[in-house]
Amino acid sequence: MDLGSIAQVTDLAARALALGGAALAGIVALTHWAVRRRHLAPMGGASKTVRYLSDPLLRPIERRLGRAGMNPQDATLWLVGIAVVLGLALVTVVRWVFELIFAATTLAHASPAVWAATAISGLFGIVMTAIFVRFLAGWFGVSPVSRGMRLLATMTDWLIVPIRRRLPPLGMVDASPLVAYFVLFLLRELVLRLLFHG
Repeated sequence: MDLGSIAQVTDLAARALALGGAALAGIVALTHWAVRRRHLAPMGGASKTVRYLSDPLLRPIERRLGRAGMNPQDATLWLVGIAVVLGLALVTVVRWVFELIFAATTLAHASPAVWAATAISGLFGIVMTAIFVRFLAGWFGVSPVSRGMRLLATMTDWLIVPIRRRLPPLGMVDASPLVAYFVLFLLRELVLRLLFHG
């Protein structure tokens, strides 16, 4: 089996896993909704099975929502959102890994300019990904002092903090990560253009 076939099979498996996770989270949300609306008996076999399997995932979300002053019954919707985001992240990471492998095999015979462009693009990509993950984590209420968020802050504060100081507030939405992402995108294109066109 060649590398291209392995990449295709892995990509299909990641997509199936992402879709399956989102579907299972959807079943949990629908079951809880049906029990609340009295379409399903709370002590029925299906309800009890879904509750038994999903409670370990829902309880931490319910606690976090309760601490944030939100309705813990919305935990099932948050579970669906988390499943979708994690599924997209899984597919993205799998594709990124194989793109990295393909790039490495292509770079074996490339010029120094192509090596430099790939390294620069990769560095920009890492920081842009960190900004995107930080933005999503903020929406999902992940604590900014957790270990992962501190790492993301270290990687991105050098750009986000100055933008936040100058950007007028947009209600409750902090748009500075989105502006930082757009700035990095434009800067990467400019640097690559200068590298190849002098």
